[in-house]
Amino acid sequence: MAHPLAGKNIVLGVCGGIAAYKSAELLRLMVKNGASVRVMMSKNAHEFVGRVTFEALSGTPVCGDLFAPGGESAMKHIHWAETADAVVIAPATADMIGKLAGGIADDALSTFVMAVTAPVLVCPSMNVNMYQSKAVQRNLETLRADGFRVVAPDAGDLACGVFGPGRLPDPAYIMDRLTACLTPKDLAGRRILVTAGPTREPLDPVRFISNPSSGKMGFALARAAAHRGADVLLITGPTPLGDPPGVRTLRVETAQDMARAVFETVKAYAIVIKTAAVSDYRPVQAAAQKIKKKNDRWVLELEQTTDILKAIGKQKQAGQILVGFAAETEDLEAHAMKKLQDKNLDLIAANCIGEAGCGFAADTNRVTLFFRDGRRETLPIMEKEAVAHLLLDRLRSLEPA
Repeated sequence: MAHPLAGKNIVLGVCGGIAAYKSAELLRLMVKNGASVRVMMSKNAHEFVGRVTFEALSGTPVCGDLFAPGGESAMKHIHWAETADAVVIAPATADMIGKLAGGIADDALSTFVMAVTAPVLVCPSMNVNMYQSKAVQRNLETLRADGFRVVAPDAGDLACGVFGPGRLPDPAYIMDRLTACLTPKDLAGRRILVTAGPTREPLDPVRFISNPSSGKMGFALARAAAHRGADVLLITGPTPLGDPPGVRTLRVETAQDMARAVFETVKAYAIVIKTAAVSDYRPVQAAAQKIKKKNDRWVLELEQTTDILKAIGKQKQAGQILVGFAAETEDLEAHAMKKLQDKNLDLIAANCIGEAGCGFAADTNRVTLFFRDGRRETLPIMEKEAVAHLLLDRLRSLEPA
């Protein structure tokens, strides 16, 4: 599946604020994901970032004046408004927010937005006192009521030297919100449970048994399902990845913690996708204090953890779809088919770890899908986000009619 921005016409509106430098990175991400981007700048925006930067990144001329001399048409803003699939205003200053809320159109950007019928994402960025003022908050409520999508600012250290809400979110987050806006909601009404990441089984207060799972595949699946309108619960082991926007996220540590969280919630979800790399064994007893180095050898006694996927498969409800993942080092098909049958799965996605560009911690993956009815589908190496969407497409075909 192509990225939802691929082939889309996006207009990036840039206002005059110190956060305008982030707009260049946002533009780069849009173009990277296949969008055709035009940039429209307010007069003050030119004081922070030059138009040459945006023209180089977008490959198109910047519009900053309704009546610019030369080849710039005074009707350009109307044409851009009619052909835009979405508009992102980042940063959006208090001045621009007030204009849009009041229906004022006195420059290129505000006049353009008045003519737009596509979704508009407004990303406020300003001093904390300005942002929290009654006027700005009233104007933002007006924009929401008018159908604008307001991306709330982050809290943090601001350029004015104070701390609080008003900082433009990271470009990757704004991209996520734009992607969600443009993704068809073909999974609306579905409830999907995803597990992700590793688990940690403590040996003592400072040591544990774990594995290199980063959680990236599970997080990609949770994010993709949420973008497509699903109600998603993500249960994840320890990972530095931030909670996906719009996804209820539960964080656990051990295999027992994950089993408890899954068993308490699984009956409420029609689709269960288990990507987590759960530890198969744990120490029979974890030491209460740090174990000191005494001998040349240390014999560690282990016991099996609960096989979560197998337990779910035994009590799978009618119509419930159960998906597993298998990371193997050899005999991929044999091991995957055995897990598919032993754990009563509808589909299993298997990959060989150790191959370049796939497996733990990589941003890409190469998987083979094995279906309950005997079908198999070998995918080329793909971004994990693309793997996630393709897998969700296949799951839709498995749903009861």
